[in-house]
Amino acid sequence: MSSAAIAVPSARSRIPLPLLVAAFCLLWSSAFAVAKLAIADCPPLILLAARFLLAGVLMLVAAAIHGVPWTLSRRDLVLFATLGIANQAVYLGLGYVGMRSVSAGLAALVISANPVLTAVLAATFLGERMTWRKTAGLLLGIAGVAFVVESRLAGGAEHAVGILYTVAALVSLVGGTILFKRFAPHDRLKQGGLKDGGLWIGNGVQSLAAGVALSPFAFTLESVADVVPSWRLLAAFVYMVAFVSVFAYLIWFYLLTVSGATAASSYHFMMPPLGMLFGWLLLGEHITFTDLIGVVPVAIGIYLVTRPASPRSQA
Repeated sequence: MSSAAIAVPSARSRIPLPLLVAAFCLLWSSAFAVAKLAIADCPPLILLAARFLLAGVLMLVAAAIHGVPWTLSRRDLVLFATLGIANQAVYLGLGYVGMRSVSAGLAALVISANPVLTAVLAATFLGERMTWRKTAGLLLGIAGVAFVVESRLAGGAEHAVGILYTVAALVSLVGGTILFKRFAPHDRLKQGGLKDGGLWIGNGVQSLAAGVALSPFAFTLESVADVVPSWRLLAAFVYMVAFVSVFAYLIWFYLLTVSGATAASSYHFMMPPLGMLFGWLLLGEHITFTDLIGVVPVAIGIYLVTRPASPRSQA
């Protein structure tokens, strides 16, 4: 089998973009509930460190077996390692710790604010226009998240500390998105160097860097003795390594390379309802009418933020 067999765009170019987006949304949103299952039997940082290290090794070994050439310069290597620490170690480290005291559905809702926060930072650091639609969408998104958070706090269903961890995780994810679009090696992206099998190497480097960065904290702050071996933990771990760390992240960075940061982040508009759905299916989390009301302004806000400008407004 040639290296083209694992080439990201050449394998995916035959797949319609809407299907890629749907696959990403399902994998990403399900990860919240699956992670909640896993951390019931394993300390979160140990779980993440093991997940990142295994995923990184798998991707780099797969790339080597299929003869994918090493196309990363020293600068690219530093970039992807930094992205791995921001987009995986810090984002998921904070998120998993937060999910010990908040529901998977609420975590998905908070992280879904990614597009509106990305729009603000993209306007500041990437020169993307901040229009009245994006401003209105930003306000709606914040209002929707705040409405659900306030109602859940008032009802005693969530803990403020867990929410703060989740918000910090959101900031880290958005920072990683802006970092990728601001400093990614665009020349080679256009030439296909990182849009083919090289993206496997880049993602593998990210995962390894995240695992290495997180390991000292995991084994200092947590104990392996607290791991409870179970089929539930094994299944959740395999799912997160193979389907989330490998395929969901590969799809995510591929989508980032073919669209703007704001547009790519728009795919998170499905995360609130899907995250709550998976929380209900896998964890039996209760969904209230208030939650559904709060999702509406978030979805509308993300639509406004990511809606392409009309030709007349661009003129």
